[in-house]
Amino acid sequence: MKEKIKVVQYGTGKMSKYTMRYVFEKGAKVVGAFDIDTNIIGKDIGEIIGDNKNYKVKVQDAKNFEQFLLKNEVDIVIVETMSLLTDIEGAFLTCAKCGVNAISTCEEAFYPQNSNPKLFKKIDELAKQNGCTICGSGYQDVFWGNLISVLAGATHKITKIRGKSSYNVEDYGIALARVHGAGLTPEEFDKEVASADRMSDAERKKIINSGKFAPSYMWNVNGWLCSKLGLTIKSQTQKCVPQIAKKAIKSTTLGMTIPKGACTGMSAVVTTETKEGIILETECIGKVYDNTEFDCNDWTIEGEPNTRVVIERPATVELTCATVVNRIPEVLMSPYGYFTTEFMPENYYKNLSLEKYVLTEEEICQYEDDCCCHDEHCNCKEDKKENKKKTSKK
Repeated sequence: MKEKIKVVQYGTGKMSKYTMRYVFEKGAKVVGAFDIDTNIIGKDIGEIIGDNKNYKVKVQDAKNFEQFLLKNEVDIVIVETMSLLTDIEGAFLTCAKCGVNAISTCEEAFYPQNSNPKLFKKIDELAKQNGCTICGSGYQDVFWGNLISVLAGATHKITKIRGKSSYNVEDYGIALARVHGAGLTPEEFDKEVASADRMSDAERKKIINSGKFAPSYMWNVNGWLCSKLGLTIKSQTQKCVPQIAKKAIKSTTLGMTIPKGACTGMSAVVTTETKEGIILETECIGKVYDNTEFDCNDWTIEGEPNTRVVIERPATVELTCATVVNRIPEVLMSPYGYFTTEFMPENYYKNLSLEKYVLTEEEICQYEDDCCCHDEHCNCKEDKKENKKKTSKK
């Protein structure tokens, strides 16, 4: 690809200041930005990035998003708003309708096949129809996904995969904090959050198929890991447990002081049993931190041999944004439709301008007869044909 990649930022909250800066520093261009917040609309993106530059790109009302995509040349949209696929349904469907690629930090968007198959299929079909790729990425792509699958590749036999990760909901905005039950009383948490998990497998399956299921983040991660590792899910459950404040904690995101005994957030444990006998037990803890707490990522693969990796104090927000920006070339070269990242190469560092990593039609043609997986059911050749059509369109 010869031209600079043109990016639109949809959602200009706390994370976008990193994403937009990373886009420019990786040689691409932010050509548009959209939000629903009247306090942000009209600002130059330089005010959001905080570098005092005038980029001559003002934040527009999200109502104008579709019209902008139809009138302007855009390679990809970064959607950074909320955590459930239904929350970003409008943005994804608009991108798919306009034939514009999109990538999102929305946690459910990482692998929505196992939590909202109905909406996943709707977006997938529209994206295929109009020739674009939709996907989710972010922190989980590397630290809950590819990091674990790489470690699994160094393991002779696996019996269980245990994962635990914590993050400060203050860093991600009010929508995420509320989803985690921050600020609720224990009684309110039990009624509004925990009660959703008290159901039979048949009831959960019915809710999932209806598109009304609210997964915890690890629900989608476990699905992604099983797909990546070639495991067949037999059963999967989740349990949300409140995190209780031991003392009063001020939350700037919620605009309140959470009293002692109230909920600062929640822990969500997802247990997946597979037909191969491997169990995945993963937990994510999202809450308003006190001054002694910090992010941590802790994973163990049990088997032969046992392996544990612990990452303390990861810069979760920055890592999320960098992962999304580094993923852009792979999205531009992926087959049309809703294409989840377990089928993409492991994310890697891009030291050149991003467009340098997007293969031309001729470069793809050189490899279209090659296949690295030696699987008779492999779709590599078909994928390469899709890639060829896609780069040709560019």
